[in-house]
Amino acid sequence: MISPEGSYERIFELLKEHHDWMRNSIPLIASENVPSHAVKEAMVSDFGSRYAEGWPGERVYAGCRYIDEVEKICIELAKEVFRAEFVDVRPVSGVVANLSIYTAFTEPGDVMMALSIPNGGHISMGRKKFGGTAGSVHGLKVEYLPFDKDEMNIDVDETIKKVERMEVKPKLVMFGASMILFPQPVKELAPFFKSYGTHINYDAAHVAGLIAGGKFQDPLREGADTMTMSTHKTLFGPQGGMIVSSEKYAESIKKAVFPGVTSNHHLHHMAGKAVALAEMLKFGKEYADQVVRNAKALAEALYNEGFKVLGESKGFTESHQVVLDVTKYGDGFEVEKLLESANIITNRELIPEDVEAKRSYMRPGGLRLGVSEVTRLGMKEDQMREIAKLFRRLIIDKEDVGSVRRSVAELRAGFQKIHYAFEADKEAYEYIRIR
Repeated sequence: MISPEGSYERIFELLKEHHDWMRNSIPLIASENVPSHAVKEAMVSDFGSRYAEGWPGERVYAGCRYIDEVEKICIELAKEVFRAEFVDVRPVSGVVANLSIYTAFTEPGDVMMALSIPNGGHISMGRKKFGGTAGSVHGLKVEYLPFDKDEMNIDVDETIKKVERMEVKPKLVMFGASMILFPQPVKELAPFFKSYGTHINYDAAHVAGLIAGGKFQDPLREGADTMTMSTHKTLFGPQGGMIVSSEKYAESIKKAVFPGVTSNHHLHHMAGKAVALAEMLKFGKEYADQVVRNAKALAEALYNEGFKVLGESKGFTESHQVVLDVTKYGDGFEVEKLLESANIITNRELIPEDVEAKRSYMRPGGLRLGVSEVTRLGMKEDQMREIAKLFRRLIIDKEDVGSVRRSVAELRAGFQKIHYAFEADKEAYEYIRIR
C-alpha cells in the first residue's frame, strides 16, 4: 500500500536528485533547453491556477485583468521577434499548434505533404497507421515530400514531379522537421505549391530561436503562409507552442485554437513565453550565432574523431543539430544508453538509411545531438571539441565509463550559470524550494 507521507517526501527527493544530475551532465537533447530564473518565476505564479478561455478582452471567465495585459505584451513581443502581423500564443505545445493549422486550413480526408519520420518529419505530421497526429487525429492523408539523403534536405525537382503526378493535389504542405540540419527550400517551392492553392506552413519547432536570431531562414518572407513552433527548444522559454502569420489568416487561426483544440491555455506558461520573448529580443542574435557556431564545431570535431556525421557534403549543419550514424558501434539505443551512463544526455534518432535496413524507432541507426542548452550554459567552440573527445573515449576507445563520467563533471564544473538572460549568472539547475 502506498504511503501518502512517504510518497510526498520521495517526490521531492527525486526532484532534487534530478537537479543534481543535471549539474553534472552534458545535456545534448536537441528538443530541450534551460529556461532562465525569470521564466521560472512566471511559471510558479498564480497564473497557473487560473482560467482565461478565449482571446484577450473576449474571455469566457472573469478575473483576467492582469492575465490579459501579460498576454497582450506576449503577443506584441512575438510580433516584433518574428516580424509577424498576427500571433497566437495560446497553443500549449508545438503539436497543438500544428493541429490548429490542420483544423483551420484542412478537412478530414484532405491530402497533406510532409517529410517522413526517418527523413526528419515529426510524429505530428505522421500517417494514421503510425499514430501520427495528422492522420489519426485530423484524418489527413499524408504524402511524403521526396528527400535527398546526400543533401539532407527536400528534393525540389522530385517534389514538383510528384505533385504533378498526384490526382488529388495537397491542401497543405508542412515544411520544417524534427531532424533539421539545413534551411529548407521554401522559397524555391512556394510559388509552385501556391499555384495549386496549397496552404504552406513551416513547423519551426526546433529552429524558432535561430529564426528569431536571424541565423537560419525566414519562412514568412520566403512564402510560408503560417509558421508553428515550440517555445522551449532553440527558443528558450517554457514548454508550449505558438503560431505566427499574417492578419489574413488571423480569424481562422483564432477559431481553430479556441474553441477548436484548446480550452484554457496554461497561463503561467504564457507568461513564461512573454519573458523568454523579451530575452530573445535582447539577446537572440548573439545566442543564435553562438548556437550555430557550436553546432558546426561539434560536428567537425566529431568527424575528425572518427564518427560518421551526416550532411558532410554540405558542411554538416546550419542549425543547432548534429546527426550521427552510429551503426558501426551498435544501434542508437545502445549508444544513447552508453552515453547516458557517463552523464552525456542525447537521444536516438531514425535516419534515412533506417528504412532500407528495416530498423525501428526503438533501435534506429542514428543519434541526434543539439547544442542549444550547452550554449546557454556558456559553452563555446573549445568545449564542443572537448565533448567530441569524450564521445571518442567512450564509444570508439571504449574507455571506462567512470573515467569519462569524471571528465564530464570536470567540464561541467566551469559552466553552471545561465547566459543570454537579463539576470545572468544564475545557477542553471538550482533546486528552488518554496515549501
